[in-house]
Amino acid sequence: MVNIVLFGKPGAGKGTQAEFLKEKYNLTHISTGDVFRYNLKNGTELGKQAQVFIDKGELVPDALTIKMLQDEVEKNPDTKGFLFDGFPRTVAQADALDEFLKTKGWEVTATVALEADDEILVQRLLERGKTSGRADDQDENLIRNRYQEYNEKTAPLIEYYKGQGKFFAVNGIGEISEVTQRLSLIIDKL
Repeated sequence: MVNIVLFGKPGAGKGTQAEFLKEKYNLTHISTGDVFRYNLKNGTELGKQAQVFIDKGELVPDALTIKMLQDEVEKNPDTKGFLFDGFPRTVAQADALDEFLKTKGWEVTATVALEADDEILVQRLLERGKTSGRADDQDENLIRNRYQEYNEKTAPLIEYYKGQGKFFAVNGIGEISEVTQRLSLIIDKL
């Protein structure tokens, strides 16, 4: 079983790359963004609770995020592996993911970070916001707040996974196919 954590700042290309990687490596893609949107759209209890934080441009608390993720994993008992997109976002979530995967006899195989300059990412998100309908992609202040949250809460994951020998960084700027190739070079060696 190969379980890959794909992370990077909002707009770094996680969702785009995940689409290619899930097909190439036959992985079950779990995007916390998609899981959140499903729960929000369908008015689930977890979705209603998450909406309050999303509206402020804040990260959804760990307990809500972890419960949503566990529900998604349980839906795919026969998978060859998971591609976690946007989760974990904090060291506490990484610990919770490790503990949850252990109950299944699994572990995180590798963590790959898509790295890119903030100013490029802000422009990407503002462009995406023109068609996505997502309020958090249309307001530069909310975008920058998300980056501040990332720097404070998610960047420590680099050291967490480096300590496990499972961290890899990839330049997320360039043609989509170029970034996919960079990611594949790492994943093929796992």
